[in-house]
Amino acid sequence: MIADGKRLYILNGPNLNLLGKRQPEIYGRETLADVEAACRAIAEPAGLTIRFEQSNAEHQIIDWIHEAREDGCGIVINPGAFTHTSVAILDALNAFEAPVFEVHISNVHKRESFRHHSFVSLRADGVIAGFGTQGYALAVERMLTLLKG
Repeated sequence: MIADGKRLYILNGPNLNLLGKRQPEIYGRETLADVEAACRAIAEPAGLTIRFEQSNAEHQIIDWIHEAREDGCGIVINPGAFTHTSVAILDALNAFEAPVFEVHISNVHKRESFRHHSFVSLRADGVIAGFGTQGYALAVERMLTLLKG
């Protein structure tokens, strides 16, 4: 196993359950199920297990980050709007000792000014923004590179 039996956590925040339906001109037409399938297609042939989750509840995302401390080899997180508001998610990520990649489907820096600040970026080892849902695949590929050493 590439990660010694540990899993890559791919965590998605609020409203990402509406991917493909909500503002497709910004977020595209792919669904979250499409994103999950693309990530699995990259990770699983390399021997990496994925735990793919989405929640509109901040506490649930924090609980998954805490779980990842025990059995996670890395986290890819699209925190959605919690990016700009959640010190609690930042604190949870700061307690996680493996790589963290932050993903945003849109280029948040071309949008409203409040979207330019990310608490998660203060912990992230890398940030991918503006590559559409392909950003997730790029994050998984980079995670594989790091895990292979």
